[in-house]
Amino acid sequence: MSQKRQPNPLIEVTKDGPYQVSGNLPLSDQWIVTNVQGESLDYREGERYPTPPEYELCRCGQSSEKPFCDGTHEKDRFDGAETASRQPYLEQAKTIVGPTMLLTDAESLCAFARFCDPKGRVWNLVLQTDDPEARRLVEYQAGHCPGGRLVAWDREAETSIEPEYEPSLGLIEDTARQVIGPIWARGRIPVVSADGIAYEVRNQVALCRCGRSDNKPFCNGSHAA
Repeated sequence: MSQKRQPNPLIEVTKDGPYQVSGNLPLSDQWIVTNVQGESLDYREGERYPTPPEYELCRCGQSSEKPFCDGTHEKDRFDGAETASRQPYLEQAKTIVGPTMLLTDAESLCAFARFCDPKGRVWNLVLQTDDPEARRLVEYQAGHCPGGRLVAWDREAETSIEPEYEPSLGLIEDTARQVIGPIWARGRIPVVSADGIAYEVRNQVALCRCGRSDNKPFCNGSHAA
């Protein structure tokens, strides 16, 4: 007997409404672990949510059943108009060239998770990547950037250096700021806009769930402000 084929993971942005998630995507809290100085160091998985094959996640930030949608967007007339660029990432990003690595940076995708700040900041560290420790830090810090703003590249091979993720969703909890962060979509999950056009598929993106980003559907750090 042949096995039933699993549907492909997908996130669909609905017009002025929630994210429609399909494809049996796991969903869990992801707490930012900090040191005593409040610097972001890693993620710690929290609650794992029971999820059906398809479910809706709140996008307006006002649901009483967070992280799931309860229809509040209709009562509050949420304006979920998408304003994010449709350009490919590399056309949006600037490139910083170091001795052995490159760092690409698309600032509009910043989700303000602050993994880029410790040990002298990633933009300075990439200029020191003839030092193995600096190279390790650049790879680590860029790889922990949930919005995919930062990507580390091997300069000689011209290949990106990114973590391998199974398709899954993380609800970022910002412990230093004591606010909820974005939806961290990992593992190259397609995101389709309300007009039916797909955004570029990327290893990780951060989707706004406070309703206040001016780069919808992506997070721009407004939750922390």
